[in-house]
Amino acid sequence: MGVLYVRDVPESVSEVLKARAADEGMSMSSYVLAQLRILADKPTNAQIVERLRRKNRADGPGTQQILDTVQGSRR
Repeated sequence: MGVLYVRDVPESVSEVLKARAADEGMSMSSYVLAQLRILADKPTNAQIVERLRRKNRADGPGTQQILDTVQGSRR
């Protein structure tokens, strides 16, 4: 397992993280690790765009059907 050091963390940020960790009943180290895991699990915008480009939309609605649906919902 790797070790990560973060330098120059502003006191205000440290205090917020400490308070949030306490609210969750966690140590600050455990809380920050959990938040880093959440961050690491999220795809980047570029990854999302690439997934959307690869997605087969042949069975989806056409442009006119979408426009008709939107116009119909505005009435």
